[in-house]
Amino acid sequence: MNTVSGFSKFTKAQKIDFLAKNYFSEPDSAVELLQSFWHPDEKSQMTFDEFSENTLTNFYFPYGVVPNLLLNKKNYCVPMVIEESSVVAAAANASNFWVSRGGVSAEVLSFEKVGQVHFIYKGPKEDLFKFFEKIKPTLLAAVDPLAENMKLRGGGILEMDLKDLCELEEGLFQIFMTFDTCDAMGANFINSILELVARLFCEKSEDLKIEIIMSILSNYTPNCLVRASVSCPISDLEDQRLGMSAQEFAKRFEYAVKISKADIYRATTHNKGIMNGIDSVVMATGNDFRAVESCLHAYASRSGKYQGLTELSLKDNIFHYTLEIPLALGTVGGLTSLHPLARLSLNMLGNPDAKELMQISASIGLLQNFSAIRSLITSGIQKGHMKMHLLNILNSMGATEEERELAKEFFRTRLISFKAVTEFLRSQRNLQ
Repeated sequence: MNTVSGFSKFTKAQKIDFLAKNYFSEPDSAVELLQSFWHPDEKSQMTFDEFSENTLTNFYFPYGVVPNLLLNKKNYCVPMVIEESSVVAAAANASNFWVSRGGVSAEVLSFEKVGQVHFIYKGPKEDLFKFFEKIKPTLLAAVDPLAENMKLRGGGILEMDLKDLCELEEGLFQIFMTFDTCDAMGANFINSILELVARLFCEKSEDLKIEIIMSILSNYTPNCLVRASVSCPISDLEDQRLGMSAQEFAKRFEYAVKISKADIYRATTHNKGIMNGIDSVVMATGNDFRAVESCLHAYASRSGKYQGLTELSLKDNIFHYTLEIPLALGTVGGLTSLHPLARLSLNMLGNPDAKELMQISASIGLLQNFSAIRSLITSGIQKGHMKMHLLNILNSMGATEEERELAKEFFRTRLISFKAVTEFLRSQRNLQ
């Protein structure tokens, strides 16, 4: 067994040496590969190393951009970090499609974050609620110093309530708090306040025998909502590349959205397409894409059934496509300030505040989904996707530059598959 004690205290070189001796089949080449991805600037590499624990090197993802996002009459060039072929191209195509049709409109509907103190209490409920109302002003006053800077920026604690969850579990209650964290995502701010509230609440309620279970923010933020939409007369959707009339395109699009509402299998992929766009912007700006993902999928299930997140209206011959979602993002603190490319991304976007970034991200999600559905109901998703994926296949086979150019020309009008590309390269190499 290759167990190790005190690994976290090893230097980076010692960690790599341990792995080379115990886990890599080709130690020298593995070490060389790890070191080749180090940042040439030692100070920058130290910054990256300190983002996480037991770091060995950096894992690169492509950083691309979508120009021509016309949002609320303002033009943006939007950074996207994603490794999946055709996502950036699809978002860019949809962005260009809507530029001449009024662009995207977006607005933030609400801006509220959530935190909870979960605890067990098995005495008379009326005693607990009386105590809470009595102690509530004291709790708010005690955490006020922690909220002082946030209040100066226009945010702070919004509400503090006691919730009875005994129907879920005997004796289960929670202190439910809401916050406005301004331009910060606010995780550390919220968690610090919750832990202080929990400690004081427990200390001052000795006779009630309260047992604190945990204090933590919630990534489900249904009242931190943003809405993005595109809209135009159905006749303005006319485009020869669609291969059908604007009316037929709109009707097929409507069926696609209805299917995402009725079928969980389709709904999951429908929403994944939205997240292709949103996650890419979230990553590029140093935000937490796992929190965003979990929140949106929970929101998609809020009716008790998992459904597609977009809505389509064809009323009065107007095509109106909307995405309304919770999206808790920040533009200060965390990686948004520490990661140099996250800072650059925000600078590229004009240094938006959190609400503007919510609108940008939701817009890219909507456009990405629009582009995916447009492909699905017309030419099919694989035509464009596999053309973009061709280079990945060629690279995996060690194709030369000459072979790459020959392959791109050969597959310009042919079906692309791993097998077909393999056979093409084999035939080319047999001719040499």
